[in-house]
Amino acid sequence: MNIFRFAGDLSHVFAIIILLLKIWKTRSCAGISGKSQILFAIVYLTRYLDLFTTYVSLYNSVMKVLFLATSGATVYLMYVKFKATYDHNHDSFRIEFLLIPCALLSLVINHEFTLMEVLWTFSIYLESVAILPQLFLVSKTGEAESITSHYLFALGSYRALYLLNWVYRYMVESHYDLIAIFAGIVQTILYCDFFYLYITKVLKGKKLQLPA
Repeated sequence: MNIFRFAGDLSHVFAIIILLLKIWKTRSCAGISGKSQILFAIVYLTRYLDLFTTYVSLYNSVMKVLFLATSGATVYLMYVKFKATYDHNHDSFRIEFLLIPCALLSLVINHEFTLMEVLWTFSIYLESVAILPQLFLVSKTGEAESITSHYLFALGSYRALYLLNWVYRYMVESHYDLIAIFAGIVQTILYCDFFYLYITKVLKGKKLQLPA
């Protein structure tokens, strides 16, 4: 554990809280990609299957339960509780184009060809691109609400902070994980355009608009 990882985890939790509060308070999931939320749920399910078999620390276990519970709650709110407010028409990204390549890549490039390790690797690859349906939805609708923008910024900050975590661990512990680093770089690159627009638009009180 180090300050960058802890800050990244806090940013991740903050993003989830923003999202759930947005949906619950407005009683609507307009502007939120259900497909991205399904992908994130798959990420946590495949990554944290070791919850009941491997104990690392209380902190680690609590975070695993939190991510599993909140991702399930988000999918429930979007596809059951507030289904009538979900924008099916604009949320049209073909997620099989992400799931299949990530699954194949995890079978070819992994640390160890075991079930748990392949599933963990799959979750790392999938998380790096899981935000694409959300960015695609924003580009199709032309703009994002401020609260949705805050959610995306917090989520992107989480990955950027985790990259700093890997730099710190390499410098201090001489430890590195090429799969996690590569996936983190890909995910951060996907957020770069959004980060620029967030800083130049949203923080000045303007609506965020992504190019179509």
